[in-house]
Amino acid sequence: MTHELKRILEAYSQAQKAGTPCVLATVVHLQGSSYRRPGVRMLLLENGEMEGAVSGGCVEKEVMRQAMSVFTNGIAKMMTYDGRYRLGCEGILHILLEPFKLDTLVVDAIAETIKQRGEIEIISYFEKKETSNRGFGSVIRLNDALYGLQKGFVPFPNAQLFRQQLKPCQRLVVIGAEHDALSLVKITAAMGWEVLVVADEKEEKTLDNFPGAQALFSQDTKLLDMPLDTETAVIVMTHSYAKDFLYLSALKDAELAYIGLLGPVRRREKLFHELIEKTADISPEFLDRIQGPAGLDIGAETPEEIAIAIIAEILAVTRNKTPAPLKNKKGNIH
Repeated sequence: MTHELKRILEAYSQAQKAGTPCVLATVVHLQGSSYRRPGVRMLLLENGEMEGAVSGGCVEKEVMRQAMSVFTNGIAKMMTYDGRYRLGCEGILHILLEPFKLDTLVVDAIAETIKQRGEIEIISYFEKKETSNRGFGSVIRLNDALYGLQKGFVPFPNAQLFRQQLKPCQRLVVIGAEHDALSLVKITAAMGWEVLVVADEKEEKTLDNFPGAQALFSQDTKLLDMPLDTETAVIVMTHSYAKDFLYLSALKDAELAYIGLLGPVRRREKLFHELIEKTADISPEFLDRIQGPAGLDIGAETPEEIAIAIIAEILAVTRNKTPAPLKNKKGNIH
């Protein structure tokens, strides 16, 4: 959800420049089932524009209608959307609507925290009933400092609390620069992931060749030097056996959320045998973590379909899920 907050801040900055008042809508509680979970947000502009969504599209018009009183009087309110009679989800959404008036310095501090891949905590104060209250609203924690999303905000003493810890944006490092890499970059960038591309200098690629990517690294594989962390997934897809070997060797000590390798099983086994023979201190645990061939078996054929299969596997691995049709799942989807 961090990438959604990032987009909300970008939209808010533009609205602030235009002098357009904003209201933030946050799902703070859910009874039953819904398309999205508590913590999802959307920014509402007084001119009718929106950034983000709190559902699949069926709730947003009502949220905007309810927000008009907040635009008028500047007082936060709670609204309830009962989907049991209007939605297929059959859930009751409790949505906090609050004036969104962050100082530019705070917006910049949040943006810098996101850029530096720090964690952000948002705490919302509310009651599960439809009423207005100046003590309803949210604060954001950056390191040890708290900032109200409304200027001068003082929480309601008896309010319920909804706390949300936002981790760094999902990051994907794509090692390779062929056309299938481009498809993967396009799709993951559209999902809000931070995408970095590693290409051989001899390929003479630039960042313009990969729309949506944040950075392009052109460097020797033995000097692999890029920002990696436990929220980072890496896919090795150079289409070169020698290069794949060097990149996997360079990544052997990295703490990653996911590491995938493109190519058939026989090629993977050959690579693993050579890595064990020629790479010092390579661990069996590292080899076990490599998803190769990368991707879920969904019958993918085209570069775009292969990209979707890889993305699905990254989500399954990072969220500790065993892929299966939802129709066979017992209980709640989420």
